[in-house]
Amino acid sequence: MRFELDKRRVRQSFDRAAQTYDKTAVLQKQIADEMVSRLDIIKIQPTMIIDVGCGTGYALSRLQQLYPRAAVLGLDIAPAMLRQARRRRRWFRSQPLIAGDAERCPVQDRSIDMIFCNVTLQWCDLDVVLAEFSRVLKPEGLLMFSTFGPDTLKEIRHAWRQVDDGIHVHSFIDMHDIGDALTRNLFGAPVVDVDYATLTYANLNDLTMDLKLIGSNNAAAQRSKGLVGKTRFDRFRRAMESHKDTQGRLQCSYEIIYGHAWAPTHRASRDRDGVISVPVTEIRKA
Repeated sequence: MRFELDKRRVRQSFDRAAQTYDKTAVLQKQIADEMVSRLDIIKIQPTMIIDVGCGTGYALSRLQQLYPRAAVLGLDIAPAMLRQARRRRRWFRSQPLIAGDAERCPVQDRSIDMIFCNVTLQWCDLDVVLAEFSRVLKPEGLLMFSTFGPDTLKEIRHAWRQVDDGIHVHSFIDMHDIGDALTRNLFGAPVVDVDYATLTYANLNDLTMDLKLIGSNNAAAQRSKGLVGKTRFDRFRRAMESHKDTQGRLQCSYEIIYGHAWAPTHRASRDRDGVISVPVTEIRKA
């Protein structure tokens, strides 16, 4: 079940994590590296690229090195993340860094050859953001993305269910639902696959601090706004004990979804009932 997101909470969490993100986001960097390596087999020469959810800018230099003639833009919802990205890019070719929401990209229609979107879709309304990506991409432009699937943080979710019925863990989108959403939004030739990773921690404090330092906080609008009491947290701590590995370390699972698809050739619009329409005049022009 997907929950409505509190975008203010998302922005604040990543702003607070900007100083610590690079030292902690080991998995996120590995996923970005994997995405860049997959671009080696996709034979395109984009001139305008945007990294949506660029964070501290780790992937920006990798993309610039892969496509030295391209303009590589960075977009992120958290201004503090962009300040870190600006410091990272001082030594490299200067390109704009833009503060903005992926669901409302401050970018012109049909101006982008490739969108690179690393572990960002889980912070968005999927259909809204894909419609926006379709708007800004040139016809047959490339969307390259990764995100986290429903098995992500499953140990934490299971442990909290032993305590109460509240929303304590972010909800994640199933791989098949992502494929369906790409099709609904007229993206062509979608390719989606999944991988898994498990991180381990000496104790619960290390695990929760790790999530905090990368800005991965519960941003559901329906979450409880009050503090978790000591009694409830102790029950959660005991429930987490069942998720230790053979070395006695707490496990934290991640389901990693990778995918790419091509922007539609024709401009489409969605009405209030979710019906997508393509102008007949544009089909004739094609």
